[in-house]
Amino acid sequence: MKFKDSDKILKANIINLREKNKLTQIELAEKVGLDATIISKIENETRKVSSSELNKFANIFSVSTDYLLGNTSNSYQDELDLKDFLDQNLEKGMTYADEKLTEEDKEKLKIALTQIFWKHHKDNK
Repeated sequence: MKFKDSDKILKANIINLREKNKLTQIELAEKVGLDATIISKIENETRKVSSSELNKFANIFSVSTDYLLGNTSNSYQDELDLKDFLDQNLEKGMTYADEKLTEEDKEKLKIALTQIFWKHHKDNK
Protein backbone atom coordinates (compact mmCIF):
# COMPACT_ATOMS: atom_id res chain seq x y z
CA MET A 1 0.00 0.00 0.00
CA LYS A 2 1.51 3.28 -1.12
CA PHE A 3 0.99 6.39 0.99
CA LYS A 4 0.81 9.88 -0.50
CA ASP A 5 1.98 13.13 1.04
CA SER A 6 -1.63 13.89 2.02
CA ASP A 7 -1.69 10.62 4.01
CA LYS A 8 1.44 11.74 5.88
CA ILE A 9 -0.11 15.13 6.61
CA LEU A 10 -3.32 13.46 7.81
CA LYS A 11 -1.35 11.15 10.08
CA ALA A 12 0.64 14.06 11.53
CA ASN A 13 -2.52 16.12 12.11
CA ILE A 14 -4.28 13.23 13.85
CA ILE A 15 -1.28 12.69 16.14
CA ASN A 16 -0.93 16.41 16.88
CA LEU A 17 -4.63 16.86 17.62
CA ARG A 18 -4.78 13.68 19.72
CA GLU A 19 -1.83 14.85 21.81
CA LYS A 20 -3.11 18.43 22.00
CA ASN A 21 -6.40 17.08 23.35
CA LYS A 22 -4.48 14.82 25.77
CA LEU A 23 -6.05 11.66 24.37
CA THR A 24 -4.41 8.26 24.30
CA GLN A 25 -4.77 6.08 21.23
CA ILE A 26 -7.24 3.97 23.21
CA GLU A 27 -9.37 7.00 24.15
CA LEU A 28 -9.38 8.29 20.57
CA ALA A 29 -10.28 4.83 19.28
CA GLU A 30 -13.29 4.71 21.61
CA LYS A 31 -14.47 8.13 20.39
CA VAL A 32 -14.11 7.13 16.73
CA GLY A 33 -15.57 3.67 17.28
CA LEU A 34 -12.43 1.79 16.23
CA ASP A 35 -10.08 -0.66 17.85
CA ALA A 36 -6.97 0.96 19.36
CA THR A 37 -4.75 -1.12 17.07
CA ILE A 38 -6.33 0.65 14.09
CA ILE A 39 -5.41 4.07 15.51
CA SER A 40 -1.87 2.77 15.95
CA LYS A 41 -1.79 1.55 12.34
CA ILE A 42 -3.10 4.90 11.08
CA GLU A 43 -0.45 6.77 13.07
CA ASN A 44 2.26 4.38 11.83
CA GLU A 45 1.09 4.67 8.21
CA THR A 46 0.23 1.01 7.83
CA ARG A 47 -3.48 1.71 7.36
CA LYS A 48 -5.32 4.44 5.49
CA VAL A 49 -8.25 6.45 6.88
CA SER A 50 -11.65 5.92 5.26
CA SER A 51 -13.82 8.90 4.36
CA SER A 52 -16.29 8.12 7.14
CA GLU A 53 -13.43 7.89 9.64
CA LEU A 54 -12.05 11.18 8.33
CA ASN A 55 -15.40 12.82 9.09
CA LYS A 56 -15.43 11.29 12.58
CA PHE A 57 -11.93 12.61 13.30
CA ALA A 58 -12.96 16.07 12.09
CA ASN A 59 -16.04 16.04 14.34
CA ILE A 60 -14.15 14.79 17.37
CA PHE A 61 -11.43 17.43 17.02
CA SER A 62 -13.85 20.17 15.85
CA VAL A 63 -11.83 20.86 12.71
CA SER A 64 -12.58 20.70 9.01
CA THR A 65 -11.67 17.69 6.92
CA ASP A 66 -9.69 20.09 4.72
CA TYR A 67 -7.54 20.96 7.73
CA LEU A 68 -6.93 17.29 8.52
CA LEU A 69 -5.90 16.65 4.92
CA GLY A 70 -3.58 19.65 4.85
CA ASN A 71 -5.62 21.61 2.33
CA THR A 72 -5.86 24.60 4.66
CA SER A 73 -3.85 25.82 7.62
CA ASN A 74 -6.97 27.22 9.26
CA SER A 75 -8.67 24.40 11.17
CA TYR A 76 -11.89 26.40 11.54
CA GLN A 77 -12.16 27.77 8.00
CA ASP A 78 -15.43 26.00 7.30
CA GLU A 79 -17.00 26.76 10.65
CA LEU A 80 -19.35 29.51 11.70
CA ASP A 81 -19.30 31.10 15.12
CA LEU A 82 -22.56 29.96 16.70
CA LYS A 83 -23.06 33.16 18.72
CA ASP A 84 -22.51 35.34 15.64
CA PHE A 85 -24.79 33.11 13.59
CA LEU A 86 -27.59 33.29 16.15
CA ASP A 87 -27.20 37.04 16.70
CA GLN A 88 -27.24 37.78 12.97
CA ASN A 89 -29.97 35.36 11.94
CA LEU A 90 -32.41 35.54 14.83
CA GLU A 91 -32.79 39.29 14.22
CA LYS A 92 -34.11 38.54 10.74
CA GLY A 93 -37.32 36.75 9.99
CA MET A 94 -36.74 33.06 10.46
CA THR A 95 -38.85 30.11 9.39
CA TYR A 96 -38.97 26.38 10.02
CA ALA A 97 -40.64 24.36 7.26
CA ASP A 98 -42.13 27.59 5.89
CA GLU A 99 -43.64 28.50 9.26
CA LYS A 100 -42.50 31.79 10.78
CA LEU A 101 -40.86 31.63 14.19
CA THR A 102 -42.26 33.87 16.89
CA GLU A 103 -39.96 35.94 19.10
CA GLU A 104 -40.54 33.38 21.86
CA ASP A 105 -39.59 30.54 19.46
CA LYS A 106 -36.41 32.39 18.48
CA GLU A 107 -35.42 32.87 22.12
CA LYS A 108 -36.06 29.19 22.89
CA LEU A 109 -33.99 28.19 19.85
CA LYS A 110 -31.12 30.42 20.97
CA ILE A 111 -31.22 28.97 24.50
CA ALA A 112 -31.37 25.37 23.24
CA LEU A 113 -28.48 25.75 20.78
CA THR A 114 -26.36 27.58 23.34
CA GLN A 115 -26.94 24.82 25.91
CA ILE A 116 -26.06 22.13 23.35
CA PHE A 117 -22.86 23.99 22.44
CA TRP A 118 -21.69 24.36 26.05
CA LYS A 119 -22.52 20.74 26.90
CA HIS A 120 -20.52 19.57 23.87
CA HIS A 121 -17.69 21.95 24.79
CA LYS A 122 -17.61 20.67 28.39
CA ASP A 123 -17.78 16.99 27.31
CA ASN A 124 -14.82 17.42 24.94
CA LYS A 125 -12.50 19.08 27.45
